[in-house]
Amino acid sequence: MSESLRSQPQSLDLRLGKGKRRVHTRKSRQRSPAQLLLEIVIWTFLIVMAIIQFAPISWMFATSLRAPARSMDLPPSFWPTDFRWENYLAVINSPRIDFLLFFWNSLRIAVLVTLGQLLTCSMAAFAFARLRMPAREQVFFLFLATMMVPGTVIMIPTFILIRTFGLIDTHWALILPGLTSAFGVFLLRQQFMTLPGELVEAARMDGAGFLRIFSQIMLPLIGPGLSALGIFTFLGSWNNFMGPLLYLRSWANYTFPLAIVMLQGYMGMGNRAHVLAAIMISIFPLLVIFLVAQRHVIQGIALTGLKA
Repeated sequence: MSESLRSQPQSLDLRLGKGKRRVHTRKSRQRSPAQLLLEIVIWTFLIVMAIIQFAPISWMFATSLRAPARSMDLPPSFWPTDFRWENYLAVINSPRIDFLLFFWNSLRIAVLVTLGQLLTCSMAAFAFARLRMPAREQVFFLFLATMMVPGTVIMIPTFILIRTFGLIDTHWALILPGLTSAFGVFLLRQQFMTLPGELVEAARMDGAGFLRIFSQIMLPLIGPGLSALGIFTFLGSWNNFMGPLLYLRSWANYTFPLAIVMLQGYMGMGNRAHVLAAIMISIFPLLVIFLVAQRHVIQGIALTGLKA
C-alpha cells in the first residue's frame, strides 16, 4: 500500500511534465497573423507561377489531341476536348519524316554527349579542386570566363574547325564540341569542394594514386552533382536545333528537332496538331528523366555553393 502511494506522486509529476510539454509545443506551433499572411502570400505566388509555367504545356497537350481545324481556336482551351490519339500515330507514320531514325539519332547524340561531359568535367573538376598545381585558381578563373562568351560569337570559328577536320554532315560535328563545358566543371568542382580533404590525404597515406582516389573514393560521393549535370547536358543536346541545322546535310543524319520543323511544312502551313504532338513526344523522355532524378538534381544544385 505504501509503495503504491509513493508511486502515485511520481506518476502525477510525469503526467504534469508531459502536459507542460504539450502546452509548450502547442504555443510554439501557433503562428502570428503576420507569419500566416506571409505564408499565404508565398503560397499564392508559387501557385500563380506554377499555373503560368504549366499553362503552355497544358494548351500544347490539349491542342495535340484536337482536329487540325480546331488547333487555333480562340479563346484557347487548356483542357482536352477531343481525344484524337491518331494524331500521335500520324506523326510516327508520317511520310515527311522518318520518326524512328530521327528519334534514334537525337537519342544517340544526347547520350554520347552526356557521358562525355560526365567523364571530362568530373576529371577536370577533381583536378581543380584537389590537385596542387601552380596558378590553379587563376587558370580556373580564366576557364570560367569562357562562360561569358556568347555561343553566336564562336559559331563561325567552330564551323570552320568542323569543316577543316572533314566532320560536316556527321554526328561527330555535334558530339565533339559538346564533350566538355565550363559550367559542368564549375558545378562538379563545387561538389568536390564540399568533401573533406582528409579523404584524399588518408587515401594517399594508404598508397592510393590519384586515379584510384578519383574513381573509387571521390566520384561516388558526388552522385547528386553528376545527376544534375547529366540532366542539364542531355536536355541541351536533345533540344539542340542550331547545331544540326548548320552541320547536317543528309536525311539519314537528321535529328528530331529538325523533324519537328519539317512537319511544319512550307511557310508553317503544316498540320499544327501533328506538330504539337511531335513536340509532346520530344518532351516525354526529358520528363521521365527529370522525374526519376529530381531529388538528385535539387540536392546537387543545393550543395554547389557549400564548402567542407
